[in-house]
Amino acid sequence: MAYSESMIEGRNAVIEAFRSGKSIDRLYVLDGCQDGPVMTIKREAKKSGCQIKFVTKERLDQMSETGKHQGVIAVAAAYEYAELEDIKKAAEESGEPPFIFILDGIEDPHNLGAIIRTAHQAGAHGVIIPKNRAVGLTATVARTSAGALNYIPVCKVTNLTQTIEALKKEGYWFVSADMDGTLMYDLDLKGPIGLVIGSEGEGVSRLVKESCDMHATIPMKGKLDSLNASVAAGILAYEVVRQRMKA
Repeated sequence: MAYSESMIEGRNAVIEAFRSGKSIDRLYVLDGCQDGPVMTIKREAKKSGCQIKFVTKERLDQMSETGKHQGVIAVAAAYEYAELEDIKKAAEESGEPPFIFILDGIEDPHNLGAIIRTAHQAGAHGVIIPKNRAVGLTATVARTSAGALNYIPVCKVTNLTQTIEALKKEGYWFVSADMDGTLMYDLDLKGPIGLVIGSEGEGVSRLVKESCDMHATIPMKGKLDSLNASVAAGILAYEVVRQRMKA
């Protein structure tokens, strides 16, 4: 299956895209432009939590497919996002304890696609990503997921910490990947669980980590101090699977 992002160019087209509720992952705006329509577009982008990048006219000209960008280009997601309620419903309908992934600042589309694929194969009920400072559902993510996006809901939220705290009130427990945490084999990961994976360089952010109930470390014998984010996600996900199979 082919996936492609759509480029939306021109001020009126971009405004209408936001107001219609279309999933916009990124907005590129001519740096320094402050006129009325562009200010309106920026307000709409901020309301939706869309990433805004200020770039030069040369950059917009390179991106433009029509040559009529009018100082703004929006990039729509290659795949529709789910709502948090969709993920909770998927868990409820499965008859299993909820199992979700929360991804904190994953910026590499190949890592995001690989994690989504792993999440589906491990039986997770959904994936939650932040609206800002992270890659969205680009065409590369969709391709790398190898079709998993057809089967597992992916939700974007404004604030990961608030989302975790809300789900904890519903009985979820959250475990973050952390090199200084408890050995993953010594943790109880069998109940309603949220697996939190951090960014490629910084790991799980401080506020998100503080919201987690447990912190899991993966035993490593080599001389490097970390694993690729998608590899770490896979190892921890299948420790959850192992414990559930033994329960």
